[in-house]
Amino acid sequence: MSSITDKAGFTIAIDGPAGAGKGTLARRLADHYRLNLLDTGLTYRAVAHALLRLGLPLDNVSAAETAARQVDLAKLDRSELSAHAVGEAASKVAVIPSVRRILVEKQRQFAKAPPGAVLDGRDIGTVVCPDADIKLYVTASAEVRAQRRLAEIESIGGTADFNEILADILRRDERDMGRADSPLKPAADAHLLDTSEMAIEAAFLAAKAIIDDVLAKRNKA
Repeated sequence: MSSITDKAGFTIAIDGPAGAGKGTLARRLADHYRLNLLDTGLTYRAVAHALLRLGLPLDNVSAAETAARQVDLAKLDRSELSAHAVGEAASKVAVIPSVRRILVEKQRQFAKAPPGAVLDGRDIGTVVCPDADIKLYVTASAEVRAQRRLAEIESIGGTADFNEILADILRRDERDMGRADSPLKPAADAHLLDTSEMAIEAAFLAAKAIIDDVLAKRNKA
């Protein structure tokens, strides 16, 4: 393990499409550098989950805004929020500009807390933390991402159709990249990391090399 004790507020921004491995990579990096960790997608899932629980329409803007204000970043339950239906609902809630503004402000406050943070999502390097110390854009082909998702489902005893998973991923990509507010795209100064042919350990080492290089240059400055 390593830590960035002299870099209060040090931020690592990780963006990329669903299934590229950015969540696993973010956890590994946060653990290695002893930084706080936030999966920003869970904040949108928390809003969607609240609306679903109350039986309210996902396009009810005032209810979504209220739910967004009530999201507690310290109490995001991944197991509760990981359901596929919640993810689908979250992608619809996430297109509401006022909800994005509320959650982005919470995410920015999280990033500022010492000793710093790793945030992963769709618009971290472009919108949430445009001044992040390190920006990574993690991607992989849609086919590889679909295969990973299928393997994940089968590993817990489930069954799924590869073509349906692939179609779902392509729809989600189109929705994320095509939305008017904060579309998914690499920041101009992001380091691109294609994990199509990488295991997580190789991706972690590649990301670590990028981060360590930046840190070494700064320490010399």
